[in-house]
Amino acid sequence: MAHSTPDMRKDIPRLAFPALVLANLILPLGPVLVRLSDVGPVAAAFWRLTLALPFLLLLAAPGLRRTPPNRGEWWALLLSGLFFAADLAAWHIGILYTKVANATVFGNMSGLLLPAWALLVLRQRPTVMQGAALALATIGALVMMGGSYELSPAYLRGDLFCLLAGVLYTAYLLIVQGARGRLDSWSVLAVSSVASAPPLLAYALLLGERIMPGDWTPLIVLALSSQLVGQGLLTYAIGWFSPLVLGLSLLLQPAVSAVLGWMLFGEWLSVTDMAGTAAVAAALVLVRLPVRS
Repeated sequence: MAHSTPDMRKDIPRLAFPALVLANLILPLGPVLVRLSDVGPVAAAFWRLTLALPFLLLLAAPGLRRTPPNRGEWWALLLSGLFFAADLAAWHIGILYTKVANATVFGNMSGLLLPAWALLVLRQRPTVMQGAALALATIGALVMMGGSYELSPAYLRGDLFCLLAGVLYTAYLLIVQGARGRLDSWSVLAVSSVASAPPLLAYALLLGERIMPGDWTPLIVLALSSQLVGQGLLTYAIGWFSPLVLGLSLLLQPAVSAVLGWMLFGEWLSVTDMAGTAAVAAALVLVRLPVRS
C-alpha cells in the first residue's frame, strides 16, 4: 500500500516551502566562498562548521532543554554528522581529480536519489501534479547533466568520489528527516555539526592542508551563509516534506551554481543549461500547487 507523503498534510507552516527554496538558493554560494578562502578545501569545510557552532548551540539550547534527544536520537544525530563529514570530505577529494562541472553534477545526485527512495523504498505515491513535477525536474536535471559533464578515464577516480558524496548526502538527509520527527531543527543541526567538525579537522591534517587562514572573511561568510542560514533553513523545512519534494528542491542547486558561474566567473550558460534550469524551476512551481489547493 502506498504511504501518504508528509507534504500532503494540512498543517504545513506557510513559510516551510519558501524556506526550502531559499535554502537551495543560498547553499550554492558555498563553493564560491571555498574558492575564495586561503585554506585547504577540507579545512574550509571544518571552519564552515566550527565558526557556525556558537550560534547553532545558542539557538539549539532551548530546544535541547525542552525536548532532549533520547538514546536512539543521539546515535542518529552522531551518525548524521559522520555522514555529513564524509560527504564533504569525499566531494572535496573528488574535485581534485575531476572537472568542477563533473563534481557539481555527481555531488548533487541526491536530487534524484531522494525521489527514487520515496518511490521505490517508501512506496510513496505522488499526486498527479507531483508526478508531472518529478518528470519535468528529471528531464531538466538530465539535460543539465548532458551539457555539463565529461566522462573520461582520467576523471574516473574523481567522478566516483563525487558520486559517493552524493550518496552520503542522501543518507545524511534521510537520517536528519527522521530525527526531525520529534526534535526541533536547531537541535538537530547543532548536534550533527558538533559530530561533523572533528573528523573534518582530522582529515584536513592528514591531507597536509593549510588549516589557519590569513583572511577570515570568506570563511566567516561561508559559516554564516551556508551552515547557519542555508543548512538551518533546509533542516527546518526537511521536517515537513517528503523525500520526493525535498529531492526536487535540491535540483535547484546545480541550476543556481550555473547562474553563479556565469555571473561571477564568466562561465557562459549554454541554451541547454538554460533549458534545464527553466525545467527545474517549473517543476518547483508544479510541486507547490497541491499544497496550496
